[in-house]
Amino acid sequence: MKVGGYPEANEFVVGTVKKVKNFGAFVMLDEYPGKEGFVHISEVASGWVKHIGDYVRDGQRTVFKVLGVDESKGHIDLSLKDVNEHRRRDKIKEWKEENRACKLMEAVAKRVGKSPDELMEDFGYNLIAEYGTIYAAFEQAVIDPSEIDIPEYAYQVFLDVANENVEIPFVWMSSEVKINSNASDGVERIKRALSESIKTRYDDVDIEVRYLGAPDYMIRVKAPDYKIAQRELEIAMERAIEGIKKEGGEGGVTKEPSKVAAK
Repeated sequence: MKVGGYPEANEFVVGTVKKVKNFGAFVMLDEYPGKEGFVHISEVASGWVKHIGDYVRDGQRTVFKVLGVDESKGHIDLSLKDVNEHRRRDKIKEWKEENRACKLMEAVAKRVGKSPDELMEDFGYNLIAEYGTIYAAFEQAVIDPSEIDIPEYAYQVFLDVANENVEIPFVWMSSEVKINSNASDGVERIKRALSESIKTRYDDVDIEVRYLGAPDYMIRVKAPDYKIAQRELEIAMERAIEGIKKEGGEGGVTKEPSKVAAK
């Protein structure tokens, strides 16, 4: 959901190639209805471009960087070569989420008997200011609805639509710790120390401990994002190590926190 009629210089935008010419290509900007940009052949790829058709084609949708905007003339200069693969993937993901958010807001509007534009004026733009995008606000509504500040008439409907349509992408982080006790009841002491490590105050965070072979253990955290996962993992490691020390044993970190594939 864009506010305003033109993109800004250095902004990354999603565009659909309308017409390819020998000297460049005309591009319709998907996020700015009615706005057309132009990418010169020199901005299509690094180095010399012999056939522009090797890089762009009519109907192709991809990501461009805005080089400059002249609103008085309606000119928008674009670049394709300045967009790396990482940036392209992130922008396409963001664009798809914005489209989904529009449909979700339409669903909310229909249920409360207002138009999407009215909802945007009532609380939509505030959500963008708070969370960056409307879709991020829908995600937050699933993760922690108490954080969402919208008018009472739409609050429960907003939460219902979020829970019906938004699936939070969880991430994993892990680390390895050394937990050891030479006491006669050392196994029980280790169990008590590790049981403390899996406690968390978040309903959407899971912590588990895997035995790797005495005295090594892996602690894994599943969370909605890496920031939460890393913090909870560090707390879990500290609890495990401090817990075994209180039990008269010893412990320490053998492998620092790292991202892992979900399993």
